[in-house]
Amino acid sequence: MTFLLAWAFPKVHAENTVKILAIGNSFSEDAIEQNLHELADAEDIQTIVANLYIPGCSLERHMQCVKGDLKAYRYRKTGIDGKMVETPNKQVSEALSEEDWDYVSVQQASHFSGVYYTYQPYLNELIAYVKQKAPKAKIIFHQTWAYAQTSNHDGFRKYGNSQATMFSSILGAAKQALKDAPIDILVPAGTAIQNARTSSLGDNLNRDGYHLQLVYGRYTAACTWFEAIFKKSVVGNSYAPEGITQQQKSIAQKAAHAAVKHPFVITQIK
Repeated sequence: MTFLLAWAFPKVHAENTVKILAIGNSFSEDAIEQNLHELADAEDIQTIVANLYIPGCSLERHMQCVKGDLKAYRYRKTGIDGKMVETPNKQVSEALSEEDWDYVSVQQASHFSGVYYTYQPYLNELIAYVKQKAPKAKIIFHQTWAYAQTSNHDGFRKYGNSQATMFSSILGAAKQALKDAPIDILVPAGTAIQNARTSSLGDNLNRDGYHLQLVYGRYTAACTWFEAIFKKSVVGNSYAPEGITQQQKSIAQKAAHAAVKHPFVITQIK
């Protein structure tokens, strides 16, 4: 993937191109800024994949940015050609108007991901804003992952420093979000990561206790996004990022596939 820096983008008009935008943080960076474009390309699917990023950004903070139309985001966009372009100081309004987005994702900050009262009213407000600006877009909820059991993240204390408690809380919050908000697609990346932890990879899916391991960790999340959006089994997809082993690739694909089929259940992966 080629990385560029730019201040403006031409609007792309390409038939049969699937356009995906995340309103997120470093966890959407982990999940979609690499691998998702390549997984789709391996199936001859053209994509534009973009991420609006503020570190640790909560739903409440996203709505503050929306209401103030703040130029607060780092924006990374991977085009049909696989080249990534970064723009600083981006507004949500600007990004939403840049393409006729097919999918727009929302998510909660990781430390609040299992604390549902922090979601509302911001989740519904953000979705309403997206639908106003991008009426044809399907809304994705990105269900993120629990921290590694050894994590020293301050937010881990909300869950008694227990990965199992955090994951259970995330599932509960995701279920409630699906009931309360007009969400079209759940991307259960957190379940995929938890599935992968049952494999020979163990609790080694993170690089710092909370962000994903750069190769097979990120690949697992991207595989989940691919299958949830495109409704194609990711198992057997030919794309493999540099540095991944065949065993790691197989585990990641199986973990993602099982998560999309059974998003609220941990599946043992061999």
